[in-house]
Amino acid sequence: MDGPLPLLHAGGSAEARASCSPVAVVTMRLFRSATPPGSPPPLAADFVVRPTLNELIALSQPAAGIALARPTAKALQNGQYLARFKGRGMEFDESRLYTPGDDVRSLDWRVTARTGKAHTKLFREERERPVFLSVDYRASMFFATRGMFKSAMAARLAALIAWSAHRHDDRIGGQIFSEAGSVELRPDHGQAAVLRFLKALADKSQPATGAAAGQALEEALIHLPRHARPGSLVFIFSDFRQLTPAGEAALSRLSRHCDGVLVMISDPLEQHLPSGWHRYGDGISERMIHGGRRSQADYAQQFQARQDQVQTLARRHGMRFVACSTAESPLTVLNRSSRRPQPAPVTV
Repeated sequence: MDGPLPLLHAGGSAEARASCSPVAVVTMRLFRSATPPGSPPPLAADFVVRPTLNELIALSQPAAGIALARPTAKALQNGQYLARFKGRGMEFDESRLYTPGDDVRSLDWRVTARTGKAHTKLFREERERPVFLSVDYRASMFFATRGMFKSAMAARLAALIAWSAHRHDDRIGGQIFSEAGSVELRPDHGQAAVLRFLKALADKSQPATGAAAGQALEEALIHLPRHARPGSLVFIFSDFRQLTPAGEAALSRLSRHCDGVLVMISDPLEQHLPSGWHRYGDGISERMIHGGRRSQADYAQQFQARQDQVQTLARRHGMRFVACSTAESPLTVLNRSSRRPQPAPVTV
């Protein structure tokens, strides 16, 4: 079951339908039906569906406790990082396999002779690092049965990281994409750059129509290497539905010159199909689905296969993978992922 997951209808008051968008109404109906007895009450509709600019600005305080993940950081001095950087006349960092486009003057002839494969020297310098945040606002992201919409989770995670990067004097840029197209913001310094990005997150937080979902993701990933400069730390917040081979190839190219973090956001209903008969719909049409043992097993297997695909892709290209549920707190997700140990790079 790919594409936007259908939502469960279970009634809803006239007041709720009058005060919320169609998407919010469907979600409120689902919360009232699917929340088990004794569970905390669902969040307010506005918070669940789309964060406001003021809410994203308010995240600057909790962001102070976030340790921004930097897979290739070697040391931390005076608030700046030793970041991977291709160049000459700087301190040697490590060698890696040669990739097309590398400066031939930086070839590591000693390692090349020893291994029989061309290697390139990487150097490092103390400097600020561009942080680039790519946020998926496709239709499938405007869905939730617990916590908040996947799109709202992505926006809050991105906002927290933007504020954390600002505290470390890094440049902040971003990309927000949907079926209607993509908006890219060039990395820049200062609070103004953060506010510009947060405003775009708030302004764009609604479902759009246009290109197919798979095409929208593919085009966004292809554009990423053009906007994220070499040495950037790139976060991608998405459910990674309909990830195409071309999109995977774009991530491979990105990983050659940038550090990537793939944050896969999902809802509990995407992971496990409830047992029994349930009525699902997308606000236009409805259908009944029975959650039997076999269908539940197949459903869970499909989700696990998609998650394994993204996790394997990240591991293959030296990127981080972070699994995130809409039922979690954004701060919990970031603090948990920052504690995960990172594999040490091969040095010579």
